[in-house]
Amino acid sequence: MMTETQEATATLCRLQLGSELRRLRQKRGLTSTQVVKKLLWSPSKLTRLETGDNITVEPSDIMALCQIYATDEKTSEQLKEYAAVTKTKREWWQSTEFRPVIGPGPKAFLGLESSAAALHNYNSEYVPGLLQTPEYVRVLHRHSNADRSDEDIERMVELRMMRQNVLRRVPPLKYAAVINEAVIRRHVGGPAVMRAQLAHIIEAASAPNIKVQVIPFTAGVYRAMNGPFTTLRFRDDSTLKPIVYLEHLADHWVMRREADVELYEDAFNELQTLAPGPQESLDLIRKAMEEL
Repeated sequence: MMTETQEATATLCRLQLGSELRRLRQKRGLTSTQVVKKLLWSPSKLTRLETGDNITVEPSDIMALCQIYATDEKTSEQLKEYAAVTKTKREWWQSTEFRPVIGPGPKAFLGLESSAAALHNYNSEYVPGLLQTPEYVRVLHRHSNADRSDEDIERMVELRMMRQNVLRRVPPLKYAAVINEAVIRRHVGGPAVMRAQLAHIIEAASAPNIKVQVIPFTAGVYRAMNGPFTTLRFRDDSTLKPIVYLEHLADHWVMRREADVELYEDAFNELQTLAPGPQESLDLIRKAMEEL
């Protein structure tokens, strides 16, 4: 019979492992510099382990850290089990089918998204990925990846659709999206594509785990106008703390500092308060459909 750890995703195990290693190091009162000097490692190696950035983790590295941190047998075995899962499991987006069309940034986010228990997302320019239709995705990628072949574009579309399975898994991702009214007014792909896209948002929002709100133009100025963001929370029984994911045209990054995460979570709460409720927001979407 498989243990709970063995049934977990490789990404979740990497993140859990990194969180635990960081906690154990700090509990022993050791700095990263002290640890890497003892093991003759590069500083970046320990950083990657503690942030869960390595695709696979060597159990021998975990054993070496457990010796330095003087962990008990139960903790050591749990950490080695996390490492073993990263060696034996692969996420679906790591397949040869998707590898040519997915960069490091999206790959990192997919791991976080698939492991999260709750995700809050603010978008100002386009429909969030978890709510997009294939036709809408296809138009976006043909514009932003004009140098790609039709085959690659279709792979990107399939990748986006596969992502949406987190909304239907057991238990499903708890998803809340706040979007600017510009998102539902901007014609992406023409009236037919937009009508289908808006209808899809309305249908998706009928699920109990999905909440969509629209910030109307009449709301005026609000704090999050400087750009889109995503906050992620993990299972209550996890040692993982909430994080923020930011992605722009040339770069992407994850924010873990507690004060930064709190800033973005507060901003999202303000957005939800400022926006009309879910039903009123869906009425705004229906009105936009009628006007197409």
